[in-house]
Amino acid sequence: MEDRVLTLRRELRDDSPLGEYGAAAIQRALLAEGHSEGPSLRTIGRILERRGALDGRQRVRRPAPPKGWYLPDVAAGKVELDSFDIVEGLVIRGGIDVEVLNAISLHGGLCGSWPESVITAKTAVNRLLEHWRKVGLPTYAQFDNDTVFQGPHQWPDRFGRVTRLCLSLGVVPVFAPPRETGFQAMIENYNGRWQTKVWSRFEHTGLNDVRARSQAYVTAARQRAAVRIEAAPTRRRFPSRWTFDPQEPLQGRVVYLRRSTASGQVMVLGHRYLVSALWVHRLVRAEVDLTTGRVEFFSLRRRDPTCQRRLAAFDYQTPKGLFHD
Repeated sequence: MEDRVLTLRRELRDDSPLGEYGAAAIQRALLAEGHSEGPSLRTIGRILERRGALDGRQRVRRPAPPKGWYLPDVAAGKVELDSFDIVEGLVIRGGIDVEVLNAISLHGGLCGSWPESVITAKTAVNRLLEHWRKVGLPTYAQFDNDTVFQGPHQWPDRFGRVTRLCLSLGVVPVFAPPRETGFQAMIENYNGRWQTKVWSRFEHTGLNDVRARSQAYVTAARQRAAVRIEAAPTRRRFPSRWTFDPQEPLQGRVVYLRRSTASGQVMVLGHRYLVSALWVHRLVRAEVDLTTGRVEFFSLRRRDPTCQRRLAAFDYQTPKGLFHD
């Protein structure tokens, strides 16, 4: 029977009017020959695979890139990155709206959650300060492109309150590419766990009730991850004599992860840069150096995460106007 299956495959490939010679076509031919008790589709497929008669190649599954692969020092495990995100649309019975600012570190898994009635840029700044004063400063802080974190999108060269906080503390803000999967996977996973283990498990009577249960969960999660947190890259001590002034001159780096257009252009801070006509529909890392007034673009490939060559560099005029919310 196996030999007949292989013979039919060759005959159908050469002579079939439909040009079909897969398992379904072979089964139809066997039934036409009177083999009513012939092999099933899956059995025919196994016969073809076992006898090496399949044309298609098996999918090559490459290993996943290391954590934080798009930032070389993070991927090497030398520095830490904190990811932040907001869970919206939660409502307690009675019409009490709840939003939650969540945080988790990439290497250590150090988490934090702050339920509020609404998360604004000022609220986020206060919670980041509260968190970093207790646990220390990371080298990078990663966000999505929410205006709470990035600032207004309708005007070019705008840096929001959260971005200015990071720059003032020497933390490099990193903004994930829009509509891309993977870059925010860790914080999204934590968002789901928080909603499952805190929000959905109990019937909350008010915002303070949510805060108490959330804090209990965060404390327990940190205790469980204590070994991992201890083994994570060292965090910088929070400066003792530091005060936040959003009007101070901008200095430091801001990183934007973006994908180029069909013509090789990349939009950063409201400006369109022609990065490379040979690097189209691909990921890039844009590093805006506000101290030197330069913006550099580096290629990113998940398949080869260690190859991040510089594609282009441009002058950048650092904004010097007053900050407005």
